[in-house]
Formats: sequence, C-alpha cells, structure tokens
Amino acid sequence: MFLSVFDLFKIGIGPSSSHTMGPMTAGERFLAEIAGDDWPRPAGARVARLAVSLHGSLAYTGIGHGTDRAVILGLAGFNPLTVDPDRMDALIETIRNERKVHPDGHPAYAFDPDKDLVLDKKTPLPGHANGMAFNAFDADDRLLLRRIYYSVGGGFVVSEEELQSLKAKGKEQAPSDVPYPFNNAASMLAMAAESGLSIAEMKRANEEAHMTRGELDAGLDRIWEAMNNCIERGLSQDGIMPGGLKVRRRARHLHERLDEDWRQNRPNPLAANDWLAVYAMAVNEENAGGGRVVTAPTNGAAGVVPAVLKYWQKFHVDADRRGIHDFLLTAAAIGGIVKHNASISGAEVGCQGEVGSASAMAAAGLAAVMGGNPEQVENAAEIALEHHLGMTCDPVAGLVQVPCIERNALGSVKAVTAASLAVKGDGKHFVSLDAAIETMRQTGADMNERYKETSLGGLAVNVVEC
Repeated sequence: MFLSVFDLFKIGIGPSSSHTMGPMTAGERFLAEIAGDDWPRPAGARVARLAVSLHGSLAYTGIGHGTDRAVILGLAGFNPLTVDPDRMDALIETIRNERKVHPDGHPAYAFDPDKDLVLDKKTPLPGHANGMAFNAFDADDRLLLRRIYYSVGGGFVVSEEELQSLKAKGKEQAPSDVPYPFNNAASMLAMAAESGLSIAEMKRANEEAHMTRGELDAGLDRIWEAMNNCIERGLSQDGIMPGGLKVRRRARHLHERLDEDWRQNRPNPLAANDWLAVYAMAVNEENAGGGRVVTAPTNGAAGVVPAVLKYWQKFHVDADRRGIHDFLLTAAAIGGIVKHNASISGAEVGCQGEVGSASAMAAAGLAAVMGGNPEQVENAAEIALEHHLGMTCDPVAGLVQVPCIERNALGSVKAVTAASLAVKGDGKHFVSLDAAIETMRQTGADMNERYKETSLGGLAVNVVEC
C-alpha cells in the first residue's frame, strides 16, 4: 500500500486524529454506505434512525478526546478538512436539541446523542483498540445496516473487511505502482544507493507517479501553510483550555519573553531549545482547543514536525521553499515506513508510536535539509525513535493536554539533537531504523492496556490521586 505524503500530513481539527478526525470520517463513510445500493434491505425499507457505539480506547477517552462530538458532526455530513472549528459548538448544540441530523443529500435521521451514542467500555472489538459500530434502523426500529470501522491512527479509518485484508497481505507487501517501492529502511537505503537519489527525491518520484509536479508542490505548500498558521495562531492565544483541568495556555507568554530577548540580542545558550518548545506547544495548545492542525503523523504529536521545520527556518540562513518540500517528503517517507511496519496509534503502541514517530520524522527531515546523505538521514530517524521506545500514552482526564503538550516540546528537542548527531557522523551506526521500529512494535504489543490511551494508568491516575 502506497502512503502518500498527504496521507501522513492531513489537515483537520483537534484534539485527536484517531479519536476526532477518524470517527468523523467514519460517520461520513457510513452515510455514503447508507446512500449506496450495495447492501440488502427489505423492500420499501428506509433508514429512520442512526446509532453508534464506541469501543476500547474510544470509549475510555472519547469524551476527553472529543470523539462524541466528532461522531455527531460526521453523521451530520461534516468532515475534518472543511468543518469550521468556530461553528462546531453551535452545530452540536442544534443536533442535541433537535435530536436529528440533516446531512446534505439525505433525509433527516433521528439521532439523540444522549441515547444513540454509547461509550461501551466492556466490549472491545477484535480488530483494533479504536473500534466503532455504526447502525441504521428503520421506523419500526429494525436493524437495516451495521458497519464496523477502526480508527487506526493519524486519521486513517478502515472497515472491518479492509482491516482483515491489510492483515492478510502482511507487512512485507510493497507498493507496485511507484518507481521506488521501499517498504522498510533497508530497502530505502538500497534503492537510494542504486539510484543515486536522496530520500526526498525518491519520495517525490513516487508521488509524481500519482500527480503532477505542480500538484505535489502546491499540496506541500498547503501543508506547510497550515502548520505555520497553526503555530502563529497558537502563539497569539491565551486563557484556559477546555476540558476541566484548567490548564492554562503558555505558548503566547513564553513567546513574548523569547521574542523580547531576541530583539534585544540578549545571549541565551538555550535559545534553540526554547524556540523549539514554544513552537511545539503553540501547535498542541491549538490542538487541545479543537483548532485546525496537521496530523504529523497524528494530532497528539502534531507539534513536533512543524516546530522543527520552523526552527530550521529561523536558525538556518539557507532555508528556502525547496528545503521545506524536501523536509516534508523525507519526513513522510520515514512516517510511512513506521506506519507500515509498526503503528502510529497511541491506542495500539502507546505514545512511542505518536511522539516517537513524529520525532523520527522530524529528525530525518532536518538531517536531509542540513545536507545529510540517506544513511545519515536514516540514522537521525533511528536515534530519535530509539530514545522514545517504551513511552506510554496516559493522558490525564482523557484530554490531549497533560503530558501531551510538553511531550511534543521534548520530542522536538530530541529530533534536532538526533539530526545534529547524525550529520556529524558518517551514517554508520549500531542499531538500524528497522530494528528500532520492530522494537517499538513488540514493545507496544507487550505494553499493558492501561498505558495505551485508556487513561487507566500512569499520570492519568496518579496526578488525580495526588
């Protein structure tokens, strides 16, 4: 399966790609299936009522992550890319009051969120920790259509049948419709050596097998514009973030202090780290507030790649548009390998799959634009991922705030350190990126479910108890 740069970097809304963007997309998909003709139904039967049950991590942290809101909006026909974050509260309030959804092109369907949206913590679905069951009933309350979807991280949604097909193909399956069909780091490096191309150049060739160069470059510009806009908006906001923890936004205040030191030319040996942190926190504060972000590769880890790219622009005089494109293409190549061979889902492997993957992607992108060769780029990604192995996902109160916001800041710092170490070396290193990815997969499989986005362990319980 070929993963495009636009699969890894999706523009959508916070606070979670797997809990918000995925379920909203699933709602859209279910509406499309209802409207289709390829499912059996009794003669004259019409859908009158919709109902949804959320399972696994979606049930445990669904309220804090905004999954309930996402499902409501998805069934009303909205999608993560175009829905207006500033209108969502009003839209949801109207649906709750009317107890109906009115998706375009459909009749109105009865849907009472208080009764028809169930967080089922007792019945996990077998395919993935983020499972959803969508049901359609007729006026006599007969079940007409039932579909199972899984939100597998990064806004990706698959049906029960699609997930089984992907598992049957196995992780060794390589894309066949692109000129450089690498499915792991070893094959990526071998193809780079044989072709003489950089990782970004190979990724570009793969993308251009499906679109024109102009379309690709315009899409990359949109991704960076959305990332940069998110940083700028996060740096301009203050106040308390929603959810009940009363966590205050800090990015604006920190940025004002940093900017003052910068304009006054005051020496600060930690300046680079401080700027990285404030950029990452700005993004993830926006994410926590339900603003528009870019999965990179997930919403919970959305601050790392933009922070490192913004840092490169600020501190490297040779930063330019082509470099931004190469950074994003290189990062997407690494993210695709991680997703293909392990997971980017916190509910599946913990935060090592979210911030760890993001840090590896950012480290690779930065190493590439700093002049690193493919071996140095792979080394940078490996260093960053290795030093996130075992990281749990234990959001306090099920909100993407503590420890998620600061965790992105530290992931950014690790990414820059990893890139710097790698480009100062010769690319030879002891642990391969493939070994680190496989270790992450195994560690995630061994990790107790309490530490995989259920808020049943770690900081999620100890902070409250203290």
